[in-house]
Amino acid sequence: MRHDHTIHRHCHHNAWDNSLEPVLSIAPGKSVYFEVVDSSGGQLSPKSTTKDVPKLDFSNVNPVTGPVYIEGAKPGDTLEVEIESFGMQSWGWTAIIPGFGLLNDYFADPYLKIWDLKNNQSAEFLHGIEIPTNPFPGTIGVALPEPGQHSVVPPRKNGGNMDIRHLTKGTKLYLPVWVDGALFSVGDTHAAQGDGEVCGTAIEAPIDLQLRFKLHKGMQIQEPQFTTAPGPLTPGLDRKGYHATTGYGENLMDATRKSIMYMIEYLTSNYGITDQEAYALCSVAVDLKISEVVDIPHYLVSAFLPLNIFK
Repeated sequence: MRHDHTIHRHCHHNAWDNSLEPVLSIAPGKSVYFEVVDSSGGQLSPKSTTKDVPKLDFSNVNPVTGPVYIEGAKPGDTLEVEIESFGMQSWGWTAIIPGFGLLNDYFADPYLKIWDLKNNQSAEFLHGIEIPTNPFPGTIGVALPEPGQHSVVPPRKNGGNMDIRHLTKGTKLYLPVWVDGALFSVGDTHAAQGDGEVCGTAIEAPIDLQLRFKLHKGMQIQEPQFTTAPGPLTPGLDRKGYHATTGYGENLMDATRKSIMYMIEYLTSNYGITDQEAYALCSVAVDLKISEVVDIPHYLVSAFLPLNIFK
């Protein structure tokens, strides 16, 4: 697909900072091709092993390519980002990182899965378990109005590390503009992920992408919004139905943790995989859904496992 500009992968940064010099200035309506570094910032490779996981330097994770200055963008405007296409996939990784993730108190040992993504439609987790791929950027956003450096690891009002797996080809993302030029950046591309990314990583992969920018003057929103492309939210996953586990709690975090623990029990009991493999599989394939919030303080969260991944 034709694009107007390219930003190379060496043009990346690891913090939201409105004092950064833009690497590119464009007029609204232009399309930009972004070369993206994987979320480890190049610390992992196809030859990495579990021994490399504890060595990860978190100050170098989640690099984002940019920033891009959008001409005419002012605070109070909204930046529309259309996801036009993705580049080819070759490899990826999923890790359990000690001290990180939803169940970090239960999973203290590191784990690493290196994926072969050359199929570009699916990837094998273990023999008989295959995950459909549908790439998206995990981290995408604009500069914050507050001065100084702000970590790219969490989500924020500017977008950030939202890990919304529905930001795929054809989606339009709307971001509030907080500073002149918006200063847009993107990175942390994933080949696949379940809603929740519970072990802390998805199928992390270096995948280039192409975006087109449009500016809505005077249209103010407070936090990101998006419109998906027409079609189902889970293409390739619905055909065989789902197995779901539920977790009840008096706060959403307790309910969420229980739903995933019960899913890990189900996977290990029924498919003969280890606890670590089940936890990682939940992160790349299981979708969390809030099923009940109305009966405060009683909450219910469901974890949906697509049965189509089992061959």
